[in-house]
Amino acid sequence: MRQHFTFALIAALLPMLAEAQTGDSYPNRPVKLLIPYAPGGATDIIARDISPKLQEVLGQPFVVDNRPGASGNIALEAAAKATPDGYTLEVGNVSTNAINESTFANVLPIKPSRDLVGISKLVEIPHVLVAATSFPPNSVAEMIEWAKRNPGKLNYASAGLGTYPQLDMLRLLKVAGIEATHIPYKGGAGQMLPALMSGEVQVSFINLASTIEQIRAGRLKALATTMPTRVPELPSVPTMAEQGFPDIGTNAWQGLFAPAATPKPILDKLHAAVVAVLSRPEMKELLAQQMMAVALSKSPQEFTEQVRAETQAWSEVVRDNKIKIE
Repeated sequence: MRQHFTFALIAALLPMLAEAQTGDSYPNRPVKLLIPYAPGGATDIIARDISPKLQEVLGQPFVVDNRPGASGNIALEAAAKATPDGYTLEVGNVSTNAINESTFANVLPIKPSRDLVGISKLVEIPHVLVAATSFPPNSVAEMIEWAKRNPGKLNYASAGLGTYPQLDMLRLLKVAGIEATHIPYKGGAGQMLPALMSGEVQVSFINLASTIEQIRAGRLKALATTMPTRVPELPSVPTMAEQGFPDIGTNAWQGLFAPAATPKPILDKLHAAVVAVLSRPEMKELLAQQMMAVALSKSPQEFTEQVRAETQAWSEVVRDNKIKIE
């Protein structure tokens, strides 16, 4: 009797499994978008911008589910361990999906590069190297020269140990042959900005969306931007590349991810939907107003390979600087 029931159950499930593999019926119920941070940040904003549009394209709700904590690792682990059926996705970023694997290697029970696959990059957010107005240098070269003439006096802010603002500064210090003191602020930009404006710290790599108004008002100085070309909002500010440092500075991309075993037809369907949504002129304009530039991947495979390459590159930076979080 039990054997007959088992065979009957399998027979009933096979058509459903086959249909799920092809993605023809996907999605037929709400899709959950796990967000690794509290509401209000860039990752949450892009998720809330695209979720109703994805519902329009695919016909099912895309529900934003904020899972903050542990530097994004709570949501990261939940996504990696979710059933790979396309109904639990993660909106991640360079920190959660490319850096945490190395900085939290001793405590993170998953490996994002192995346990998650990319669907598409969504947007890039330009960063800027800013300085306190009381800090004399007005360019990267002048900052380096000042640090050489004033050994032990340069300090910089970051959002914490192992975050990319810290790692980017460590890379710059190494190439420039100078030293600086790291001042971490767990509250992120909310704490870093007052410290920079008061002169408590002198410089920092930071999100342009958080600083553009302070720069325009003259409360901060922009020394360089990190995009390949100058940003329209700050046309007089040269890029890091223009100042001789083309590989230093991170643009905080946001991307959509799924559990690693998610069937390819579902990944392809999600990718096509994301492209359809973010290619709309009104979406590009909306995101541009929030200092986000649409940056779509050609395919899930391309994005997955890009993130894995970045994960490897960041692991070398973390190892070279002996950064580990227990």
